[in-house]
Formats: sequence, structure tokens, C-alpha cells
Amino acid sequence: MSQVVRVRVDGSEEELRSFAQWLCEEPDIRHRALISWEAPPPGEGEMGGAFDVVKLVIDSGFQISSLGLAYVAWRGTRPRPTSVTIERDGVRITLDDSDPEAVARLLRALDE
Repeated sequence: MSQVVRVRVDGSEEELRSFAQWLCEEPDIRHRALISWEAPPPGEGEMGGAFDVVKLVIDSGFQISSLGLAYVAWRGTRPRPTSVTIERDGVRITLDDSDPEAVARLLRALDE
């Protein structure tokens, strides 16, 4: 059975693309998730905008902790701190700390 995880990155679309690319290069993630882009639905009279969400369709073997580890590693490469919001089954958490233990505590909320 597959589930959907949505990831938003605070900041520019460039930051979102950077994190998405990082996820695609993580073996534990790319082998257990289909990674794609989602754009918000266009408003009335609009043609559509930029992508604002990375969508992961995950299988039962996916470990949400892999996503947390990827975030900590990616954030360490950024010139300024960037937070990431992850949503799964209606539960939304925001990661804004590079401390692996703090990230692990927050991610446990997604597994409950």
C-alpha cells in the first residue's frame, strides 16, 4: 500500500529544487519513493504557477527517518538555515533544526 508525503521548503523555488534533487540522490529514498512535483491549483484567470511541493509516493518499506537524515545533511550545505514542512496523512511538521535528535522526535509524529 502506498502513501503520499508532501514536502514544502521555505524560501525560493531554487531551495525546493535543491532539496528535491538531494532526495533523488539519496539511495534509501529514491529506491522506496516516487518523487514528483506538485503545483498549487491556479486561481481564477491564472495559467498556473511555479511548483511549490515535492510529492513522494512511498511504499511500505519507506523509513521516514531517511527523510529526516536527508534534511539534516542537505541543510548543512545551505548558506542560510532553511526549514522544511512535511505532511503525511493530515499530520504536518516543520523541521527547522539541524539537530538529528530534534528532527527524529518530530518525525516520530508522522509515524504515529
